[in-house]
Amino acid sequence: MFSWLTRDSQKEEVYESVIQGLKNIYKTKLLPLELAYQFHDFHSPQLEDSDFDAKPMILLVGQYSTGKTTFIRYLLEKDFPGIRIGPEPTTDRFIAVMYDDKDGQIPGNALVVDPKKQFRPLSKFGNAFLNRLQCSMVNSPVLKNISIVDTPGILSGEKQRVDRGYDFTGVLQWFAERVDRIILLFDAHKLDISDEFRRSIEALRGHDDKIRIVLNKADMIDHQQLMRVYGALMWSLGKVLQTPEVARVYIGSFWDEPLRYDGNRKLFEDEEQDLFRDLQSLPRNAALRKLNDLIKRARLAKVHAYIIAELRKDFPSMFGKEGKKKELIKNLGTIYEKLQKEHKISIGDFPEIKGMQEVLVNMDFTKFQALKPKLLDVVDKMLADDIAVLMAKIPLEDTNTTSHELIKGGAFDSVEDTNTPFGYKRGEGIDAGFGEPDWIVYKMKPKYDILFEELNPSDGKISGAAAKAEMVKSKLPNSMLSKIWKLSDVDRDGMLDADEFALAMHLINVKLDGNDLPSDLPEHLIPPSKR
Repeated sequence: MFSWLTRDSQKEEVYESVIQGLKNIYKTKLLPLELAYQFHDFHSPQLEDSDFDAKPMILLVGQYSTGKTTFIRYLLEKDFPGIRIGPEPTTDRFIAVMYDDKDGQIPGNALVVDPKKQFRPLSKFGNAFLNRLQCSMVNSPVLKNISIVDTPGILSGEKQRVDRGYDFTGVLQWFAERVDRIILLFDAHKLDISDEFRRSIEALRGHDDKIRIVLNKADMIDHQQLMRVYGALMWSLGKVLQTPEVARVYIGSFWDEPLRYDGNRKLFEDEEQDLFRDLQSLPRNAALRKLNDLIKRARLAKVHAYIIAELRKDFPSMFGKEGKKKELIKNLGTIYEKLQKEHKISIGDFPEIKGMQEVLVNMDFTKFQALKPKLLDVVDKMLADDIAVLMAKIPLEDTNTTSHELIKGGAFDSVEDTNTPFGYKRGEGIDAGFGEPDWIVYKMKPKYDILFEELNPSDGKISGAAAKAEMVKSKLPNSMLSKIWKLSDVDRDGMLDADEFALAMHLINVKLDGNDLPSDLPEHLIPPSKR
């Protein structure tokens, strides 16, 4: 654990960790501002210790039958209690898949009263939702450092007209604020974005940095069709996400069945590695994510305080209250513009007008507080000083992160598989020939020997200048050729013999094939005479 000091004008605070520091500054500096201006009634419930202590969480969102539940089983390499998989809408509930020594289920009503878990605020969505909430406890090493939330399949066509009985997008929004990753899954055969799916994606706005998009079941179509499907998906997403940046889409087939079309096997392996490495970074970056979310919350709380104070200032103390209330709600956009100019606030920091108007209709304006500069000053000081100190300490905690704090087990073992020939890029590029009895360079050595002799070796070796004349023909930059030289010059005498020259030419071809070079030369590439 780490200890450090943050100073303010009155006292000295000692935080044992980044998470402990976040808890402290939230309770003592941000929470008073939230309470004073009824922030929790408008935006997000009060944070509890369990919100800060929770493991990183992944939220899966997608239309029905896009493979969300199968994706979880693929990660865990085992079933979990309550699992149901089928082509029809099978998952009709929110299922939090979490770690426990024994497999089991916790129903929603019991889950939201457990102080050790972060789901207590979900009780506000009522029994209709709690009957559709459960926690599946699974003894899986994958879940020791993350939790996964499966969601009901989003409906399309006539099905989406049936009311779920609870605020589905509101629940999604609650989870989006607290999870570390949001994975949007699409089926290669089902790219249409229904109205409910559109509303769901819109509920995730403001959390774009957490969103990852997966085009699943990509093995069901051939290469040409996949290119067209990818283009169609990007076009559909562009209309919904409404961001100038191109979304990163991971293409694959996340299940354990044979690939129908395996022409894209290499592409699927590369994409899976990229996605899994991104997910593996979550435990390492959990504290940074929570700190980032607290900063966003603090900025919103400040703006909210200005809005509420402005409404209170313009609200009459005696007559014409109802009429004035309707007028203020209707002209909320004008109030936003006024506050933006007055306090130099970015328009992106203001809450959505429509959502604020809907909540304000049912609020008692006489209970709103006037502006309290001291509360705002405390939050400003928190953002300027305390957050900066915590941010500086995150790299220290990262360097002390042990390997057991990373995601292990299940499908994640394949990310770092070096023990079988089926590991990522095993037997390819620089790894070609690993485990073979013969030196891998022997296959092309006769060709390299002819080139070597044409360079007129002296005493069995060629100079660096002679080798350079041949190596620059590859058109690789000097920085890369310098690295290849250092790897090939095994004797470190500044000259190359026939074996070392052959190794240099082999490494050039490996790089030209698009493979990265190692920092140290693997044993299977060292010439037998040099071992």
